[in-house]
Amino acid sequence: MEVSPASGFKVVCPAPGFAMLAKTALSLGLWLQLAVGQNTPERGPQPPVSSSGGDLLFLLDSSGSVSYYEFSRVKEFMWDLLQPFTFGPTEVQTSIIHISTTPTMEFPFDRYRSGEALHQAIRDTQQLMGDTNTGKALSYAKEKLFSDAAGARADVPKVLVWVTDGFSTDDISEPMQLLKDMGVTVFIVSTGRGSYLELSAAASQPPEKHLHFVDVDDLPIITKELRDAILDVIQANQLHAVDVTSSSFRLVWPRLLSQETDYYTLEYAPRDDLGKKRTEQVSGAHTTLLLSNLAPGTTYEVALIPESNVHYFPPQTTRVTTLAEEISPAQVLISESGPHSFHVSWAPTLESVSSYQILYGPLPGNSVRLLEVDGKHNSTLVDKLTPNTTYLVTVTAVYKSGKEKSLSAKACTQEEGSKVRHLRFEDMGPNTLKASWDSADGKVLGYRVRCRRQAGPNSVISVSPQVHSVLLTDLASGTTNKVCVKPMYKNQPGRRLCRMVHMQPATEAQGYKHSQRA
Repeated sequence: MEVSPASGFKVVCPAPGFAMLAKTALSLGLWLQLAVGQNTPERGPQPPVSSSGGDLLFLLDSSGSVSYYEFSRVKEFMWDLLQPFTFGPTEVQTSIIHISTTPTMEFPFDRYRSGEALHQAIRDTQQLMGDTNTGKALSYAKEKLFSDAAGARADVPKVLVWVTDGFSTDDISEPMQLLKDMGVTVFIVSTGRGSYLELSAAASQPPEKHLHFVDVDDLPIITKELRDAILDVIQANQLHAVDVTSSSFRLVWPRLLSQETDYYTLEYAPRDDLGKKRTEQVSGAHTTLLLSNLAPGTTYEVALIPESNVHYFPPQTTRVTTLAEEISPAQVLISESGPHSFHVSWAPTLESVSSYQILYGPLPGNSVRLLEVDGKHNSTLVDKLTPNTTYLVTVTAVYKSGKEKSLSAKACTQEEGSKVRHLRFEDMGPNTLKASWDSADGKVLGYRVRCRRQAGPNSVISVSPQVHSVLLTDLASGTTNKVCVKPMYKNQPGRRLCRMVHMQPATEAQGYKHSQRA
C-alpha cells in the first residue's frame, strides 16, 4: 500500500447538495491519523501528445474588420489547438501569416522549438488592421509553405488553418486552388457570416471535416475535433502511434514494401536510456505492429527501416510517450447527500482490481464501518448515518496482485427536516404580498427570504425562528418574481423552497398568480 504524507487537514462541512471530488491518496493504515490531522498532495501534470513532423501555417485575419476582442480570442484558440503538440525540426513546426493590406509573416516555421516560446510568441502577436486582402495572403502563404528561407521542410505534410470572419476584399479561389494542387490540406474556421458555398469550395474536401462555422466565443467547442483532423493529415503517410496506454502502443505506417522477400527492421528504446534498444523484424506485408510490456510515463524513440532489394526507402522515425500508470481510485465523488445517506463513486475501474473497500466513520471519532464492493462496480450507497455529521470516507482498491491503493474524501449528511413547507402568498394591496410558510424541523436559528424581482432590485430579508411570514413590497404589476425561503442552522443552511409569483397588470382585478418552481 502506498503512503503519501501531508498535513493541515481541516474538516469543513459543505452545503447540502454538494459534490466533493477527492484528489489525494493515502494509505488505509493512516486512515485514523488523517481523521485527526493529515492530508496528501495532488498528482502532477500529464505528458504532452507526441506527433510526427508537419508544417502548420495559420492564416490569421488581422484586418480592421476584426475587433480587438475577436483577435484576442482567436489567439487563445490557436494556442489551445497547439498546446499538446511537440515541436522541433523532426516534429511539428508552425508559423503565422497576417491577413491585412499587405501580408506579413509573424515568425518563420523554424524559429520556436518549445511550447513555452511559441506560446509567448502567439501572445505577443499584434493586430495589424488594414484591408482584408486574403487572396494576397494566400499567394504569400504558397510561397512561404515551400520556402527554405521560411524554415519550411520539403518532405513533410503541409497544413493551412485559415481563421476568418468570412469577409475578403479580393478573390481567394485561384490562390487557394494552387495551394491545394501542391498538396496543402486547408482547414477553414469561420467566426462570421461567410458564404458557405464559397468557403466549402475553398476548404479541402470533404467540407464537413475541413470547414467549421462557430461563434468566436465557442471556438473551444471545435478545438479537439480540429486538432485530431490535423493530426490525421500529419500522420497519414508517416510512422505514428495509436492506442497509446501506460504499457503499450500500436505503430502504424504506410504500405511501402511489396516484395515477399522485403521486410522492416524496427528499433525502439527509451529516450533517456538508448542503451536498452530493442529490435524486431516485420514482414513487408505488414503496416502495423503492437509494442507491449513498456514502461509507463516513458518517451520512446522509434525507427522503422524498410529493407528492400528493389528500392531505397529512407527510415521513418517517431517519438511516443506512454501514459502515466493508471491507478484506481484516482477520483472519489460524494453526491446525493441526505440526512441518513450519501452516494460514493470512484474512477477509473480497472480489470486489475478485484474489489473495493469503503471505510467510513464520523469526524472526529474512531468509529469505523466497512463496505466491500465488487471490482466491476464504481459506486455504492452508504446509509444508516447520523444527520448533520461530517464523515471521512476512504475507498481502497484491492488489486489482484495483492497491491492496495486508497483515496479519501469528506462527506456531510444534511440536518434532518431542513426544508420549510407550504410557502404561500396573500394579496395585501397594490404591489404588496405577504409570504408565509410553515416552520422547518430541527433547531432553526432563523429564516432567510430572498425575492428576485423581474423589475426592480432583489432583496433579502432575515427573520427570527419564531417569525414565519414577511411582507414583499414594490412588486411591479404584470411581472413574475421568484421568492425563496431558506432555514438557517448552526453548521449549514437548510434547503430552500422557491415559488414563482405573477402580479397581474393594474388594469385587471388586483391579485396574483403563483406556481411552484420545478
